[in-house]
Amino acid sequence: MVGGMRWLVAGGILIVVGFLLRRLLRLDRSEVPRRRGFTPLTPDREAIYRPTVLEIETQSAILGISLNDAIEERDSAHHEIAWRLVGLTVTEWERLANIITGLLNVSAKHLADVRVVVPVRNMDSDRFRSQTLIDYVRMHELLDQLVFSSKRRFQLHLRVLRRAAETLTAECLHTYRYAQPAQDRSPELWKRLDLYFHDFDLVTKEALLAFRTLLVCLPHSALEAFAAEVKAVVTRSVRSTSVPADR
Repeated sequence: MVGGMRWLVAGGILIVVGFLLRRLLRLDRSEVPRRRGFTPLTPDREAIYRPTVLEIETQSAILGISLNDAIEERDSAHHEIAWRLVGLTVTEWERLANIITGLLNVSAKHLADVRVVVPVRNMDSDRFRSQTLIDYVRMHELLDQLVFSSKRRFQLHLRVLRRAAETLTAECLHTYRYAQPAQDRSPELWKRLDLYFHDFDLVTKEALLAFRTLLVCLPHSALEAFAAEVKAVVTRSVRSTSVPADR
């Protein structure tokens, strides 16, 4: 018991010291001068960024419309139609999740090519609504205070986003598959789907910002390989099929 208390005290001291060092060294702020707006992309980087973002934003819009239509049909007491639309929503969700996780994996791989300081965004747990994501992000807020290297912080950021996308997708699939045979169409189920979508939408936006940040920092020599892998992820995910809609 005493040994356990010592470990807790030592861990608390380590976190406090790390936080104070970050304050002292101004590492809690951006490690590069702040600019208003985004750093402009060169034409070759824009050619990678624009079609990727367009595809992801399109998929995200389809996902949001499908879920909103399902909710409207539910409110109109068209329960069978509403649940079919939930099935379509789940299909679009998993397809988009494949793109997001693939994009984050490619970004993490090519982070090794970066030779400059990488600015890192802090994720605020208060922006999320599902308890699953709130707890997960809060845990990594503490870890982030102990990482000083910009590349390692960015690597941690990518890992958190990927795990968040995977967790929310798993929760959505579990909710759908549980409700299907159980015929559970309770308000609580719809509420969970809505919360998961809100958080997944935030994760998607954060992943796009991380993608853009890495694209700015990559050397020109790494762009061709990076572009090819990104294109493969988007193309493969869009063509893949997933959970079929309820029939």
